Amino acid sequence: MTVKLWILVVVVLTGAGVYVLMTSRSADYLELTAPEAQRLVAAGDVTLIDIRTPEEWRQTGVPRNAKLVNMVHPGGVDGFVSEILDQVDGDADAPIALICRTGNRTTQVQRLLVARGFGQVYNISEGMVGSSAGPGWLKRGLPIEPYPNQ
Repeated sequence: MTVKLWILVVVVLTGAGVYVLMTSRSADYLELTAPEAQRLVAAGDVTLIDIRTPEEWRQTGVPRNAKLVNMVHPGGVDGFVSEILDQVDGDADAPIALICRTGNRTTQVQRLLVARGFGQVYNISEGMVGSSAGPGWLKRGLPIEPYPNQ
């Protein structure tokens, strides 16, 4: 049974509505739409991490309640991964959702974090401005805040 089918069966059997929205490419690579992520963040069920650059944060604002971790990190890959871990109080099994501009960078970062032992890494593959995966956080009218360093 594939993971997608298994998740659907669990949802049907349990009636857990929020989980019916989650899809998976495999057991390790999980995806969320922007509205799914926003609902989970609002409920306190996932930490949203925006991995774009400060310039991008200034251009569009940032998703409400997002943690900001610049992927172009002065400490390189190890510094970046360490900062992500700091955002979840050192708990590599804490659920996190990654967002970038269009989902390209988050796809790569998701693979990196899973390889580094993170247990629940969700990719918001439509990103902030949209992609083939969906219209994006901004076009969906989801809540944003100004970049705090403006």
